[in-house]
Amino acid sequence: MIHSNDPQKNICLLYNQGLMPYLEAHGWQRSLLTERIHDPSLDDVLILLEHPPVYTLGQGSNSDFLKFDIDKSQYNVHRVERGGEVTYHCPGQLVGYPILNLQRYRKDLHWYLRQLEEVIIRVLAIYGLQGERIPAFTGVWLQGRKVAAIGIKVSRWITMHGFALNVCPDMTGFERIVPCGISDKPVGSLAEWIPGITCQEVRFYIAQSFAEVFGVELVESQPQGFLRSE
Repeated sequence: MIHSNDPQKNICLLYNQGLMPYLEAHGWQRSLLTERIHDPSLDDVLILLEHPPVYTLGQGSNSDFLKFDIDKSQYNVHRVERGGEVTYHCPGQLVGYPILNLQRYRKDLHWYLRQLEEVIIRVLAIYGLQGERIPAFTGVWLQGRKVAAIGIKVSRWITMHGFALNVCPDMTGFERIVPCGISDKPVGSLAEWIPGITCQEVRFYIAQSFAEVFGVELVESQPQGFLRSE
């Protein structure tokens, strides 16, 4: 997905990855963030991938939202520096990690969160579905079910972490948590509305919508150095 060069648009490198262990992706994000703190002129990045089953807790999140003992668990659990409560990642859920320098856009975290929601809402609209925001919460809902979770960390106006869209995951892993700490609003996946939908096709629409919402030129790229060869 390489568009004609437009001098008015920021370049954003698109890294389309497959299934990647959570800690590997987390370390990769941190290295990209550190590089950009030291050299703010580096291009922005959007990583799209899936994770093996893993639970993550945001910086101040409450472990009471786990329905299992975190110290005696056979599950993969990590506490990380993003905002938000506990969430679950697994194959069939498309995860996006934008590493953006917000000084190129708007230095406003609420604006940034709404933009990430807008990306998801536009993708749902492509399928004829009306994604919704709930004012007190961050994320995107479909007919009362939360289909996309969002949690970010920003250092010197450079972002990490991002969004997770339930495309066609095995939803049973969500039964072991109170997702995002919201007990009265169920989670859902796009497969409930669109049987047969895949992450592969949704990746294209996520990238397209992200480019529109942020006004960037996406350049599909292969990461250098940090990652193991596939």
